[in-house]
Amino acid sequence: MIHKAGFVNIIGNPNVGKSTLSNKLVGERLSIITSKSQTTRHRIFGIVNTPEYQIVFSDTPGVLKPNYKLQESMLKFSQSALSDADILLYITDPYEKPDKNEEFLNKVKKTSVPVIIVINKIDLIDQERLEEIIDYWKKELPDSKLFPISALHDFNIDNLLKQIIEILPESPPFYDKDMLTDRPEKFFIAEIIREKILIHYKKEIPYSVEVEVEEFKETKERVDIRAVIHVTRNSQKGIIIGHQGSALKRVGTEARKDMEQFLQKKVFLQTFVKVSKDWRDKDNQLKQFGYE
Repeated sequence: MIHKAGFVNIIGNPNVGKSTLSNKLVGERLSIITSKSQTTRHRIFGIVNTPEYQIVFSDTPGVLKPNYKLQESMLKFSQSALSDADILLYITDPYEKPDKNEEFLNKVKKTSVPVIIVINKIDLIDQERLEEIIDYWKKELPDSKLFPISALHDFNIDNLLKQIIEILPESPPFYDKDMLTDRPEKFFIAEIIREKILIHYKKEIPYSVEVEVEEFKETKERVDIRAVIHVTRNSQKGIIIGHQGSALKRVGTEARKDMEQFLQKKVFLQTFVKVSKDWRDKDNQLKQFGYE
């Protein structure tokens, strides 16, 4: 029996729905999804297995012009996705300007791997506007395949997956067939807490935060987790904690419920807030948090 396997890397500008699509294709919620841009900071592998194929989907941070070292690292994750792909999914939507991040798009145009242009959020526009967008992308990347979809409403996802399987190269699997992701449970625990912070805090707060899981102890009955929320300034620490600890308590309660669902066990969660001045620009701290 012929077996297919390959790396399908999901790239594009911030906020076009890369993580929503990635989660739909993998069939599991591995990436944070919020309405805020720059939600994804790492490359996250989600692995889809059947007896006939293995697809390693890679969700990447949105492409942006970096303002500090953390964003430089995020951009490296996105750029590395161009070099190690078997198939590239370039995600766009009806609202982003086509010439946004022209430099990155030019690199996509020069790649020798198959590119699928995925136009997401088409449920928000009419047929005439969709045809204009399709015509534009046909001119920009004439050798690529085009798929209009709505990741949120599951429209055309199955056809996109069929297309991916069709052009997937013949290869033995890269990972064990029972693996869902290359990331450890601790990574997703930290991401669950960071998601709640993205949802509940405004302005620069979510972008100044990193979550570190210091302790992860599992017994038959429950999992004990101790997590540290790093912020860049003292004033942010007060905002994260809130009046009499109310804001931090809300984050902890919501995160714990999601963790229990994810781990299928009772969770005892402790959260602490620590000021790690300018962590986003410090090499040693970025390395500690897995960005280097």
